Amino acid sequence: MVTAERPDTEREQSFSQLLGGRRAALDATLPPVAFVAGWLAGGSVALAATVALAVGAVLAVWRWRRGARPRAVLLGLLAVVVAALIALWTGRAADFFLVQIFSNAASALGWMVSIALRWPLLGIVVGVALRQRGAWRHDPALLRAYHLGSWVWVCQYLLRISVFLPLWAAGQVVALGAARIALSWPLVAASLAVSWWVVRRAVPGDHPGLRHPRPDAS
Repeated sequence: MVTAERPDTEREQSFSQLLGGRRAALDATLPPVAFVAGWLAGGSVALAATVALAVGAVLAVWRWRRGARPRAVLLGLLAVVVAALIALWTGRAADFFLVQIFSNAASALGWMVSIALRWPLLGIVVGVALRQRGAWRHDPALLRAYHLGSWVWVCQYLLRISVFLPLWAAGQVVALGAARIALSWPLVAASLAVSWWVVRRAVPGDHPGLRHPRPDAS
């Protein structure tokens, strides 16, 4: 467990601060909400897709002007475009959420594979945020902590799939939109908090902290 020997800035640091979870979750939620609103307003997949694309484009421009990385902005917009095209192609409004279902399935699989390969994605993401490269992997305590914390993220992706998939199969567009809101930032916040708690509990009390990998840790 983390002790008072660690610097205050280290003890107060959270995964939310490191990873910017709220901003990413909110950005991903607005276009689907706009899609549902457009569909309810006109009952048309074309109108709903147009509204979602418009919101996605405005959001992308706003993020880009605020200094977001162009690649991240384009990827976010691309996800909205693909989702809209799928819904337009099939003519089924619920299919707008297929990208979300597949992305969560792929994410769950990716996190599980990273754990099996002893390169837990939580460690990779935090290591990049702290500019550590792979130094944390040479610290058995941090490797174990990130291994355990990564399972929290696997569970959140599986939870989303278990909710989205039945609603998609039933064609429940409004319920899918509501679930998209409920399982965006609230779930990300819970995952950040729980995985942060798991990591802190897994790291020995005499460890110098996440910012200071200790290769010779026993």
